Amino acid sequence: MIHVVICDDHAILRRGIRDTLTEAPDITVTAEASGYSELREVLRTAACDVLLLDLNMPGRSGLEVLASLRETHSHIKVLVVSMYPEDQYALRCLKAGAHGYANKAGDPVLLVEAVRVVMQGRKYLTAEVAQMLAESLSAPVVEVPHESLSERELQTLLKIASGKRLTDIAEELMLSPKTVSVYRARVLEKLQLSNNAELTVYAIRNQLV
Repeated sequence: MIHVVICDDHAILRRGIRDTLTEAPDITVTAEASGYSELREVLRTAACDVLLLDLNMPGRSGLEVLASLRETHSHIKVLVVSMYPEDQYALRCLKAGAHGYANKAGDPVLLVEAVRVVMQGRKYLTAEVAQMLAESLSAPVVEVPHESLSERELQTLLKIASGKRLTDIAEELMLSPKTVSVYRARVLEKLQLSNNAELTVYAIRNQLV
């Protein structure tokens, strides 16, 4: 039996994923968590072979959680399940230690397949991600400006581009508004932009939102 823990801050989405997985005879969902703090508590007692992890959660980002899990729970195989576009985030997650990347909008049957694949110790890649990976290996390395951003800076960019105010971003990320302002300033400097409007245009042109 494959023991799965789901970490996503949306209760309705967690339930949908749970319902999909429990239909499989070889998979059982042992626990759920709505964020990193709750996840840490859950993993102390719940059996977990595969963790389904959302990227965009309050507090620590999914990529930060990935880094922590590599140190504290290296035996757990992490399958990132996100609404973020594959062409921007799948390879980033795999490099950060994820065993696979699935899109929430995809076929539920594929999610069951993904859990089984990563449980076997293999990487789960959609055809699109596999093609991107092949192209990245053969193509000349061309780094786009936003690849130099830290995870917090990238989160700040995405939320600004989604129309959120700094105070809202601070609340969602559980940071002070002053800290978020620092991240915004760093993003503007690294991308050589001047204001939020330019940040939004940059995010749209680079298909980040």
